[in-house]
Amino acid sequence: MIDLDFLGVTVRTLLGGLPLTLSLTAGSVALGGVLAALAAWGRLSGVAPADWLARLYIFVFRGTPLLVQIFLIYYGLGQFRPTLQAWGLWTFFREPYWCALLALALNTGAYTAEIFRGAVLSVPHGALVAGRACGMPRLLLFRRITLPLATRQALPAYGNEVISVVKATSLASTITLMEITGIAQKLIAQSFRALEVFVCAGAFYLALTFVIIGILRLAEARLSPDLRPRPVAHPA
Repeated sequence: MIDLDFLGVTVRTLLGGLPLTLSLTAGSVALGGVLAALAAWGRLSGVAPADWLARLYIFVFRGTPLLVQIFLIYYGLGQFRPTLQAWGLWTFFREPYWCALLALALNTGAYTAEIFRGAVLSVPHGALVAGRACGMPRLLLFRRITLPLATRQALPAYGNEVISVVKATSLASTITLMEITGIAQKLIAQSFRALEVFVCAGAFYLALTFVIIGILRLAEARLSPDLRPRPVAHPA
């Protein structure tokens, strides 16, 4: 039988890990977006060194598991502690939070870079030609035509990537971080009641996903005025 009182205690306990989960998600999405923009620029720039560097970054972080990346950053770099101390970086890499944030950002940045690149390439060539015919300089053309159209094209895929980051934050529990999954594992070790705990933890992730989907739908509607239902004209 499922104990409702225990479910209530579990929900209140898991709430303590929600701020850390949100912090990891927001930080990794923000930093990953910057990395993705740089990598996408490198892929589209036509500059050979930038293109190959971006290709290497995307290939490595898309081709290896996120869990391995977290372990390499948190445990692997610890072998170079004297060097990191000499460079003043040990205070960063000794903290599991920053290691998890860095791994998540590098991973999502690689996936997001390809989303951004595909969105830019999907902009209709005719729209760019029309902008140039109107005398738009390159920067204005990007701001008024390329960026809005590319954002609209990238939004569905980028939304899926943000949801994946939310779920990927659960891997931070493997390096001692007490986010939602970490607290859930601690509760299971104390109570041996995996069903109730994991049901509650899954409900938290479902709730976060539901909120993100709602925000993305609002953004998609805002960026797609042509898809909005037209107001019905009533005869006088």
